[in-house]
Amino acid sequence: MSAVTQDTAVSTGRATRVFLYLILILFALFYLLPLYVMGVNSLKPLPEITGGNMMALPQTWTLDPWRSAWSTAQIGVEPTGLRPYFLNSILMVVPAVAISTIVGALNGYVLTKWRFRGDTWVFGLMLFSCFIPFQIILIPMAVVLGKLGLAGSVPGLILVHVVYGIGFTTLYFRNYYASFPTELIRAAQIDGAGFFRIFWRILLPVSGPIAVVSVIWQFTNIWNDFLFGVSFGGTSQPMTVALNNLVQSSTGVKEYNVHFAGAILAALPTLFVYIVAGRYFVRGLMAGSVKG
Repeated sequence: MSAVTQDTAVSTGRATRVFLYLILILFALFYLLPLYVMGVNSLKPLPEITGGNMMALPQTWTLDPWRSAWSTAQIGVEPTGLRPYFLNSILMVVPAVAISTIVGALNGYVLTKWRFRGDTWVFGLMLFSCFIPFQIILIPMAVVLGKLGLAGSVPGLILVHVVYGIGFTTLYFRNYYASFPTELIRAAQIDGAGFFRIFWRILLPVSGPIAVVSVIWQFTNIWNDFLFGVSFGGTSQPMTVALNNLVQSSTGVKEYNVHFAGAILAALPTLFVYIVAGRYFVRGLMAGSVKG
């Protein structure tokens, strides 16, 4: 009787797993369908797309839409393609992610290991900044950038994203460092280690998981941002703004294959980051970034 029960339990478990896998595969296909449509149609000549049946594979394969989207597509006044705007995004994202991550790590270190009167209020105010909508800070930020002479420049966009991202990175590192033994910090102080030496030699080496979380979060938000880019970018607009200008262009023929290629080019960096570091993102969250 027990053997029958065990066999039944095993078969039931397999049936459940098969059902779950089928559901997951179905959802994966559903979410990958837009990527398939963009990829397939970015490799077609325009007449094949306008002729209908966007789901079919190309009859004539071509990379001309990708070349056009990258270097010759009409964006604004000049036919520059997305290349200069891609470089603007790189020049904006890399420093903004690095600065906001380092500042967030230092804030988390101070708020957990160098406690002071009112530190809870300071953390609460920084946490509150995570819930401020983008639209509320547009006018104050425009005034600040104007006074600093950074309006319409890549350094101005870097400053905007650093200021807006510090609240999130501080939250991640503060919660991660809260579980780190304070006794090790006290022992290092007894041995003569100072503020930055403790941070550099003790806390930073074990901050890999949460640093990955911070980098992925900031990179995704900054790269995909449109509102700050279109508001403060000026002549140094990022990739998302250029892609919008490409798609919304009202002159000439709508080159849908070029639009699809441009959309994939804009999505490739974040896709690459998640493929390479996605598993570390989950590990970092499980390691303490969501613990109070």
